Amino acid sequence: MRRIRYHSYGSPEVLALEEAPVPVPKAGQVLLRAEAIGANFVDTQLRRGMAQTELYPRPLPRSLTGDVVGTVEAVGPDTDPGLIGRRVATASEDAFCDLIVADARWLVSVPDGLDAGTASALPVAAPVALGVLRAGRLAHGETVLVHSAAGAIGHLAVQLAKILGAGTVIATASTTAKLDFARAQGADVGVNYTDEDWPEKVRLAAPGGVDVVLDAAGGEVLRRSLDVLAPYGRLVAYGAASGELGSIPVTDLFALRSVTGFSLIAAQAADPERAVKGLAELTEYAAQRLLRTAVHARLPLTETSEVHRLLESRAQLGRILAVP
Repeated sequence: MRRIRYHSYGSPEVLALEEAPVPVPKAGQVLLRAEAIGANFVDTQLRRGMAQTELYPRPLPRSLTGDVVGTVEAVGPDTDPGLIGRRVATASEDAFCDLIVADARWLVSVPDGLDAGTASALPVAAPVALGVLRAGRLAHGETVLVHSAAGAIGHLAVQLAKILGAGTVIATASTTAKLDFARAQGADVGVNYTDEDWPEKVRLAAPGGVDVVLDAAGGEVLRRSLDVLAPYGRLVAYGAASGELGSIPVTDLFALRSVTGFSLIAAQAADPERAVKGLAELTEYAAQRLLRTAVHARLPLTETSEVHRLLESRAQLGRILAVP
């Protein structure tokens, strides 16, 4: 089978197509033939050697993470044989392959007729979007600020905020096209965060302050977001796409503000039952076509380098898929 890996850090050209043995599922695992693979921005940082922290301790050579939609071809020992032939989605640390081995516990059954793009969001992107909103304790009628609202997770967070009863959703993005896209997902207000006065524009849309901020950029965006929070407002940090983790002075929290972090891995470990219920909830939203994933591009597995170029351009609207 074919697999994408890289043996040194660098530009997208370091991504190499290799031949590899077909993996064999162990107990509790399945063998999945990939139909589509959702790419993750964090892999561009890992590939360039920019995210070498204790959060991502992987030695070279490295594989690429992703969200795989496909069909179960085989199961390991003590694994339900009824899974064979089922169309499912799952997250993988070695996703850019023709065939992958996955943990049967976290497989998401794909509703009949669901498109591959939306199915690819069910294992990670949609649970993260739901998880950050729940971590922010969003209440009915509250105002939500979603940074990077045109991204793979951001545009789902906009949709879910509306599904969960948000009163006003303010979306930030870096271009007019992205802001138009965010409004098409349900955002009420769009703000260009490359403008120096973007916090003033947010305050204009929410004079009393924002109740919940969702931020995956980190750095200066995170720090300035604190200033737009309403009293008792909550900021949820779940990434550092800017490449800067940053720090927050404790005195910035004295104005009745709170900051929390979110990690899907941590959430699944802390409360597996709640995580499974969240997957079921999101799958139902998708089956009802209330939740949908926009697909910016579909490229062959052999063009994974171009997938990374698109991710690094920050020009995509929604998700980018690789197709074996």
